[in-house]
Amino acid sequence: MKRTALLNRHLSSLVASLGHLDEIVVADAGLPVPAGVKVIDLAVTAGVPSFRELLTALKSELVIEGAVWAEEASAELTSLMQHEVASWAEETGKAITVSRLTHEAFKHRTQTARAVIRTGEVTPYANIILISGVAF
Repeated sequence: MKRTALLNRHLSSLVASLGHLDEIVVADAGLPVPAGVKVIDLAVTAGVPSFRELLTALKSELVIEGAVWAEEASAELTSLMQHEVASWAEETGKAITVSRLTHEAFKHRTQTARAVIRTGEVTPYANIILISGVAF
């Protein structure tokens, strides 16, 4: 059994398969998933797992160089995402580019994601695209 924080076999497999600049989406319970995009559905009940819990778990194994979220996200949610991305950058010592799109443009961009990871989060616009980086 793995000893790192990320125990889910589907998430571990996804992270291990990512190449440089591949994109994954961490989504709330309501984000529509485009046809043909792999879904890892972790939602159990409203709020379980939370958006933040999933980001924390992914942080243990995923190198990111970019993050994208919707302009419509609340100030509180935007602050959370900025904090998480800054924490990620601090832990790796690598700069992370952040950008924002309209929610419609965000949904369109998910069509090219390697996977959408569905959480139980019910906060509107609690979605983020993570752009895979390299460890060197």
